[in-house]
Amino acid sequence: MGSRVFCRSRALRDYIIKKTFLALLTILGVIVGTFLLLFLAKDPATTLAPPEATAQDIAKLRESMRLDDPLFIQTARFVWSVAKLDLGISYINRQPVMNLILERISASFELTLAAFILYVCFSIPIGMISAVKRFSWIDNVATSISIIGQAMPIFWLGIMLIIIFGIKLQILPISGRGNPLNLILPSVTLGAFLMPLGMRLTRSAMIDAISQDYIRTAKAKGLSAFGIYFKHAAKNAILPVITALFVQMGVLLSGAVVTETVFAWPGLGRLATTAIMAGDYPLVRALVLLFTVFVVMANLMGDIIIAYLDPRVRLK
Repeated sequence: MGSRVFCRSRALRDYIIKKTFLALLTILGVIVGTFLLLFLAKDPATTLAPPEATAQDIAKLRESMRLDDPLFIQTARFVWSVAKLDLGISYINRQPVMNLILERISASFELTLAAFILYVCFSIPIGMISAVKRFSWIDNVATSISIIGQAMPIFWLGIMLIIIFGIKLQILPISGRGNPLNLILPSVTLGAFLMPLGMRLTRSAMIDAISQDYIRTAKAKGLSAFGIYFKHAAKNAILPVITALFVQMGVLLSGAVVTETVFAWPGLGRLATTAIMAGDYPLVRALVLLFTVFVVMANLMGDIIIAYLDPRVRLK
């Protein structure tokens, strides 16, 4: 018994080490790729130089920024700077990029967490009930809502919520941060962006679990409907749902960029939009890297949880 437990824990440890190594390798690849893409996109010296600058002035500025060094040296320097959490100075704000990110990260975390909680609390229960009541009016309504929701652009939903609850009814604020009421419309908009996908995925996983032989055996034994569906079936159906939940955390970031812009929410998404429009390459690079780390870590966490819950995954 003890040797079996040891083998299982060792397999889990090896799986975590392998996945962590791949995650770090992915992050390193994104660091190098991001630097090279932005390096080839436009000359930073040209962006920073005033309109009246001559070619000689631009050349001096490029030299002062050490942009004349060979490309591999600049790439290595950038990777080393990122390793030290030195993300450079913003071209536009003239402040350390890390300071700008730290000022906004709490707002983005607050919005993303609220939207994620709404997503989990609504999509999973509705998807399970829809599967249990398959082809009933509840299932038909839930399926229709999920289809409409997936076809609905996130910016359009945000604008409609602003018009209805902020302008017409005037019961909720439509922009800014600081009051709990300010969080309602952005979090609902961002949560609704993912709910249809979560509902359909949960429904499919639950239907697949219900069709298994052990569920028929449980019914033959006379177990209660609650025990059959929400203890036995849900236990197996939840595994792919958990995987999707962590994957969708990355999708939340793309939706947050639009949501924060629509509701003037002072988070990283809005900061990214401003940086891209202004051509602030150090800030754009830092935000791309931060979003990448967030997505990779979310996927890694999902892989580890699934491996812990399902030992079969560790053998793959």
